[in-house]
Amino acid sequence: MTDKILSVKDLSINFGGLKAVDNVSFDIDRQEILGLLGPNGAGKTTCFNMISGVYKPTSGEIWLNGKRTDGLPAHQMASLGVGRTFQVVKPFSGLTVEENVIVSLGMPNYNSFTRSCRFWHTKANITAANDILKTVGLEKEASTKAGLLPLGNLRKLEIARALALKPTLLLLDECFSGLRHEEIKVIEDLIRKIREQGVSILLIEHNMRVAMGLSDRVVVLDHGRKLAEGTPEQVSSDPAVIEAYLGKGESTDAA
Repeated sequence: MTDKILSVKDLSINFGGLKAVDNVSFDIDRQEILGLLGPNGAGKTTCFNMISGVYKPTSGEIWLNGKRTDGLPAHQMASLGVGRTFQVVKPFSGLTVEENVIVSLGMPNYNSFTRSCRFWHTKANITAANDILKTVGLEKEASTKAGLLPLGNLRKLEIARALALKPTLLLLDECFSGLRHEEIKVIEDLIRKIREQGVSILLIEHNMRVAMGLSDRVVVLDHGRKLAEGTPEQVSSDPAVIEAYLGKGESTDAA
């Protein structure tokens, strides 16, 4: 088995006359945390959408665990081991925290109408959901309605729902956004713990300090193209990155 869990090769996508992502390539090693950085409009979330199956690339290739996956729909990507969070957290507000995770645990059955109509509030799923909630630190909130959670716990719930898919690759879209310093530290520790459990992580993050401290390697996009790639130390001293971001007074908000 290759050491690369994900390979993105010359990935491009056009929206009308706009080339949102232009020939971007990068790899993710197993159990690696890779930061995908760049200013607003750089193409980060568009890359996420292509990798997770929301968008079909105009050109290029995506390989997951040695299988070519570009163009596959999102539910197939989830079944292949790609979990994802979103910047705007939208749980099922009327369901409990536990029930939100149980909904995600039923994902393998949603491609069949008859199987998706089954009762999934089973003892096995309750046990699995609570194991996940313990991992993210929400076991005491299991019976709380998701709509009543503060933002920090909503971010944890979003990660818990992604973990219910049993991912080998986890895409985190600005999971630190809006959090206080102490909440950021908790999520940082959680991400490292998830990596230690064998999951590779690709993250988008606006907080440069957080992204550089958490990532093993960093890829920087600018106007849809790859501007730089390397360790956090290499990228932070790259003249092109300094000119594009730090030179604009965005040293703490360059993602």
